[in-house]
Amino acid sequence: MKLSPKLLGKDEYVILHVRTHLKALFPNIAGSVVVIVAAVLGAVFAPQDWRPVSTFVIVAVALVVLVFVFVWPWLNWLFATYTITNRRLITRKGVLTKTGHDLPLSRISDVSYEHGFTDRIFGCGTLILQTSADDPLPLPDIPHVEKVHVMLTELLFSDAGGSEL
Repeated sequence: MKLSPKLLGKDEYVILHVRTHLKALFPNIAGSVVVIVAAVLGAVFAPQDWRPVSTFVIVAVALVVLVFVFVWPWLNWLFATYTITNRRLITRKGVLTKTGHDLPLSRISDVSYEHGFTDRIFGCGTLILQTSADDPLPLPDIPHVEKVHVMLTELLFSDAGGSEL
């Protein structure tokens, strides 16, 4: 979900608003396919004298499992966002209980990224932010991580970006 403009300070504006790459949901999608295939096979190969009750039970169990395997992770993915403004990095997540973290850009001392083989295939990676006080803050599965890295580095360490902070 997009960050509400009322949550921005005076003269603060959004530079980038992203959520993790859809790649983060691939295991859940694969699990959903397995659940659906198992439910169809169970319904087809259930003994004839168990029907139609067995079909309803199989469908009900499959739906409950799908909520935990796909729907809940998808909602978590949908509501987890990273927003970079001209002043801070804002992370938000949570469906029922919202949590957020704001990191002033002035506290970031180093920006790096990692992207392995599968990350390169899908065009994403992990952005790693180092602050002077805390352990590194990894932001996994950021789409176009190299472009975000360059943009954030320019914002933090260029003369123009530095004067805004």
